[in-house]
Amino acid sequence: MREAMRVSVCRQPKLRYIMENFVFHSPTEFVFGRDTQKDTGKLVAKYGGKRVLLVYGGGSAERSGLIATVKDALDAEGIFHTVLKDIQPNPTDDKVYEGIALCQEHAVDFILAVGGGSVVDTAKAVALGSCYSGDFWDFYAGKEQPQDALPIGVVLTIPAAGSEGSPNSVITKREGHHKISYRCQLTRPKFAIENPELTMTLPPFQTACGIVDMLCHIFERYFSNTPAPLVNAYSEAIMRDIMDRGLTLRLNPDDYEARADIMWAGTLAHNGLCGVGKVEDWASHRIEHEVSAIYDVAHGAGLACIVPAWLKFVAKSNPDMVWRFAINVMSVNPAGLSTEQIIDEGIALLKDFYHDLGLTTSLRELIGKEPDIDLLVKGLEGNMGKTVGGYVTLTMDDCRKIYEEAL
Repeated sequence: MREAMRVSVCRQPKLRYIMENFVFHSPTEFVFGRDTQKDTGKLVAKYGGKRVLLVYGGGSAERSGLIATVKDALDAEGIFHTVLKDIQPNPTDDKVYEGIALCQEHAVDFILAVGGGSVVDTAKAVALGSCYSGDFWDFYAGKEQPQDALPIGVVLTIPAAGSEGSPNSVITKREGHHKISYRCQLTRPKFAIENPELTMTLPPFQTACGIVDMLCHIFERYFSNTPAPLVNAYSEAIMRDIMDRGLTLRLNPDDYEARADIMWAGTLAHNGLCGVGKVEDWASHRIEHEVSAIYDVAHGAGLACIVPAWLKFVAKSNPDMVWRFAINVMSVNPAGLSTEQIIDEGIALLKDFYHDLGLTTSLRELIGKEPDIDLLVKGLEGNMGKTVGGYVTLTMDDCRKIYEEAL
């Protein structure tokens, strides 16, 4: 990319809201660096855990010896533990029900997630369901509000979802393929252990998908009609660092400093810091959720197809922040270019970045066949209603056009 020409003041948007009142409360204790996983038992004990449900994916966590290390750390503190394993990407409700049953059977008082976003999200849903007499899905369906949840700790192995420091979780209900994001402050983890060395064995594809996801977590807050110059400025800095470090890891996956930056950036992208005082968007995530729910593709890979199509569509009616993004993050030199040309080049450079990570920006190529756009739109409307988005309010017809553009 060219050297960036930063804009000090954003173009005046057509709609301009006053910065929102906000409460930023991030109670998670982050323990960062080499060998920090060895402190897992002490941290669980610190937060009152005596009987633990250990949640993880399986395979690599066991083969690497991480699960054995975590169990040894729990044993050293005299902490009982039982296991919920084999959590898959795009986590589903059946594993949540299994985890709730284990918590009830073993009188679990603390949940420990060892893995990435899918594992942490499953742990959050189990934490809510274990303190509720009804069906945990009532919360995700918007029928009930939780009053309590079991405490959660995290040993992070995949930097992407940011779930280790956020109140958010995403679960798919197998019946009907309903993939729903739910935000509940009760499920912010008590602690998150982040050792960048644990991410060095990730396949390049998984690393790339995580980078796309964390970038999009910032996009959902950055593309807003709320003026927030300071928040925009540090959000841009984090985005630039993610992209720079992401390309470094593509060439040298064992670069500890790049791994460390990416891991911490993933947390900052989704702990709420980049959205304080702003009206957030979240259209891209909601549009993509239908893709990964129906076709079971990696969430980040789906976003690499949806985000450029979304940017192109919303820029037609609200170009301001897309223009700023092109200059301040994608390093487009605006000299002699029209607003449309600046935006087009910025989107093209973003797609080039995704390609450099080894990802496709074609929805058709990603799923290996022609997607059923009618089914995608129907699912989106069923889960989200008639409109989505905050930066530009999108109708279902608008979303159909975005799916078509993403082909």
